[in-house]
Amino acid sequence: MEDIKNTLTLHKGRKVERIRKLRGWTQTELASRLGGVSKQAVSKMEQSKNISDEKLKEVAEALGVTFDGLKNFSEEKVLYNSINFYENSGVNATNISANIETVNNPLKETIEMFERQLKVVREELIEVLKKKE
Repeated sequence: MEDIKNTLTLHKGRKVERIRKLRGWTQTELASRLGGVSKQAVSKMEQSKNISDEKLKEVAEALGVTFDGLKNFSEEKVLYNSINFYENSGVNATNISANIETVNNPLKETIEMFERQLKVVREELIEVLKKKE
């Protein structure tokens, strides 16, 4: 298990692939962001265990991440940071339902207010039209 873990953390091409997929990009999209390299070149790079730091910097910029972030990327860190962020965010079901209630009530009140204003404008328009007759 440890050998598999080390292989995944050291394989730079897989890191590029995972970040690309997390972005929701195809190999073609990454290729165009890299300055018009081919999709096949991206595929080959993603299969490469080693990528030069110079090339990795270009790829990091194209992916919109830092060089260190790409070089040190691991899914464990992403999961840890995501879970840690969520647990410390103070978000829970009670907060979410309270926020939904707060959002829905003003929206309902706003609609009712606009309907009242529209009714007043219609009545005024009807009066103006009656006076012209």
